[in-house]
Amino acid sequence: MKLLRPCLGGLLAVGLFFAPTTSEAAAVRVGLGADYWIDESAAFSFTLGVEGRITGPLSVGARFGATLITDGNDVGIPLDIYLRANVARSVYIEGMAGPWIVFGRNDEFRAHAAFGFGLQGKAASIGIEVGYLEPNPVIGLRLGYKF
Repeated sequence: MKLLRPCLGGLLAVGLFFAPTTSEAAAVRVGLGADYWIDESAAFSFTLGVEGRITGPLSVGARFGATLITDGNDVGIPLDIYLRANVARSVYIEGMAGPWIVFGRNDEFRAHAAFGFGLQGKAASIGIEVGYLEPNPVIGLRLGYKF
């Protein structure tokens, strides 16, 4: 818990450093996710993200939303900062990290870090995300739509 505050401050500073300076580069992304949290439970999420282009195919953003963890019907709030690159005409890769707040569990703050990749159309995307949600690995499917 003591390490979480400096990490959040560092993530916010990085996000502000890479934030776009013009509103034309900003986009809103809505996402749906279905995850298997290994040795824990299934988790379903709805996220809303704001992202801005840094340069060329590289963009940075932040996402937040709601998660339902089926074991115990716990509810959570995922908070992530991510870096996304369109590496080919229709392929993307991204890395993300941030805290997830889970209500109904002993530890309310859980560390999250993940790597994702998939197919990107003009607005819609589908991909796989592999990562870690304290205390175990997580793997899931992501659907997104960018406005």
